[in-house]
Amino acid sequence: MDLDRFAADVPEDDAPGDARVCVVATQEETFERCRAGFYPAPRSYDRTRAEFDYMAFYRTAPVSAVTHYARITARTEQTRGESGPMDEADWAALIDPFSEERVVVVFEFDDLVPLERPVENDLNGVRGAWYCTVADLGEATTLSGLRDRAEN
Repeated sequence: MDLDRFAADVPEDDAPGDARVCVVATQEETFERCRAGFYPAPRSYDRTRAEFDYMAFYRTAPVSAVTHYARITARTEQTRGESGPMDEADWAALIDPFSEERVVVVFEFDDLVPLERPVENDLNGVRGAWYCTVADLGEATTLSGLRDRAEN
């Protein structure tokens, strides 16, 4: 169980309900980078060109649910070997297992906001990127309910 929502220093859950959100899947190593304030995506992925102000994170393990979201503060294009938000260990852990691409867009964001109620997995998880609103995240209780509201 994720206890972030019970912490004393939880950021305000004050995002506008109609704000557009990109929901992405994260494995444990990727989610730890999200806690550090960034999420990389190979530049060829559609989400690097889509318009949205927030990202939400479906955690494949240990909870198998969408548990957090964050407001995007920057989108930084980074080429492997150049300085930027990611170091070589980040490339090895987050990009190399999934893509041979040498250019990524690094989404940088504010502190993660835990959802009051995680969106539980009743499907086969999140594949690719889903687009919804902040209100959709708050209203959906399961991934199938969120999928019915989302674009992908």
